[in-house]
Amino acid sequence: MKLKARAVAIVVAAMLTGAGFGAAHGHGDDHDTAYGKPGDPKKPAKVVQIVMRDADGKMLFNPDKVRVKKGEQIRFMLRNNGVQDHEFVVGILEENLKHMKEMEKNPDMEHDEPNAKRLKPNATGEIIWQFTKSGTFDFSCLIPGHRQAGMFGTIVVE
Repeated sequence: MKLKARAVAIVVAAMLTGAGFGAAHGHGDDHDTAYGKPGDPKKPAKVVQIVMRDADGKMLFNPDKVRVKKGEQIRFMLRNNGVQDHEFVVGILEENLKHMKEMEKNPDMEHDEPNAKRLKPNATGEIIWQFTKSGTFDFSCLIPGHRQAGMFGTIVVE
């Protein structure tokens, strides 16, 4: 719990000072990544619904493949229909696999980044993301054991 409280304090401090939130509000590309940047909630976005499920030892996203256009802003509407917590983390495969290893050491880590959302069972959430570069990107649930049980997908940006 200390880690979560510290993370919240850092986010609140950043919000109060305006630090680190430029790209999220359309004021620059300081959050640009290899796969894009946080979207602007005030701008139009293509809605993509993603359902998280777990049953019979399998965990999955539905759909597990998404196609979008370069430059397009996407509003991922997330719903956890499972009986366990799940998360949706957009990134490049190598980064997600590296972060998955970190989460194995700290399984209660919760995300409050623009490209990640953790949801309790029957909860909903959203991520707004703009894909600024073409390529094939990953989305995964990085809670220990979940990706290995099938909880990952692909975003193709053309």
